[in-house]
This record gives sequence, C-alpha cells and structure tokens, in this order.
Amino acid sequence: MEQVQDRARATRKILLESAAHLFVERGYTGTSVNDISDHSGKTSGAIYFHYSSKEKLALAVVREQFATWPQLAAAYAAPGVPPLEKLVVLSFRVAQSLSEDVLARAGARLWAERRAMEAPVPTPFGAWALACARLLAQARTRGELAEGVEPSAAAVALVCGFYGHCTLTDEMPGKWDWAERLEQWWRMALSSLQAKPDPAGLLARARARIPAQSDASRADVLSRQTSG
Repeated sequence: MEQVQDRARATRKILLESAAHLFVERGYTGTSVNDISDHSGKTSGAIYFHYSSKEKLALAVVREQFATWPQLAAAYAAPGVPPLEKLVVLSFRVAQSLSEDVLARAGARLWAERRAMEAPVPTPFGAWALACARLLAQARTRGELAEGVEPSAAAVALVCGFYGHCTLTDEMPGKWDWAERLEQWWRMALSSLQAKPDPAGLLARARARIPAQSDASRADVLSRQTSG
C-alpha cells in the first residue's frame, strides 16, 4: 500500500511540474492534456486518474502558488523585527518565488487567465492585504509610519503595486533582475511610508534577513501538494 502511495505522489509531482512548465510557456488555453502527457511521459489516462480535467490540474497549480503564503508569513511573525522590515522581507520572499519557482510562475499566469476557467480561482490578495495592514498598523504604533498614512488603504495600494510589479517586470526594458527592480520600487514606497525616511538603511537590514531558496524548501513545496 505504501509503495502505491509513493508512486501516486511521484506521478502527481511529475504532472504538476510538467503542467506548470507548459502553462508558463503557453498559457491555459494553449496547453492541452495531450501536451501535458507528452511533456510528462505519462498517459492521458494517468492525468485524468489524478486530476479529472485540465482545469482541476490548473487549479492545483494555482493553489500551490498561494499555499506557501501562510508558511512565509509565519516565518516572520517573531517579535524583535521592526514591522516595516518584516514587510519588505516578506515581499522579497514572495517575489523570489514568483520569479524562480515554476509552480509559482504558472500559478500567476493561470490567475491572470482565470476567466478562461469555469471554476473560481483562489487568490491570496485578501490575506496579503490584511497582513500588510497589520504590519503598517504596528509601524504606526511604534511611531515609524509617516503621518497621514492609513494602514488599510496603504496596504491595498502596496499589494496592487507589488503584484503588478512582479508580474510585469520581465516585460519592462532594461537588464535589471527582479531583486534590483523590487529594491528600486521599495525605495520609492518607503520614502512615503517611513516617518523618518531611510529606505537604503531599511532595505539593507531586510536583505540581510532573506535566505536563498534551498532545494529542500522547493521539495517541501511539492511534497505538500503531491501528498494530498
């Protein structure tokens, strides 16, 4: 029984990765079950056994992109780190995933093409905005937020700007990588958010807290999805 479960998990992992690569490259409507079969080396029957339709497989990819958010947020819930610094660190971790992880990149493209699917596509944006608003409120309590900045409204603006920045950065001219572009975006945002603007100092402290994404963490992402 355990060997059967291991084979099923391995198959789902292969299917998710193959589908993600194709969704990134061709989009939802441009990818067929036969394409996923050819790319993965698995039969169409195997795909339908684990995911009853292309849409169900696509939704599994989207859920995987957004499933990492609670773990990322929890990692920076410890006291002692200034809230604006936490916010910047979280943004870099999410942006790193959106730039470097094929499942996250596929999830972002599928969310953008959500109207091509009949089932509702999950979204993290409400949770992101709430977490951002809490951190901004904490910064205000500590006297670190600029006068006149309202946490809830600012959080929505930051989430919209951040996600748009992440999803459009590859289309913009220039040879900067995602981290350089995100740092420039934060320099502008922090100049308006901080009571005593020091974007360079805060960014330097935040960047020092950001670990590189490890192979182990990437494997953990897949194991959570394929174990279900």
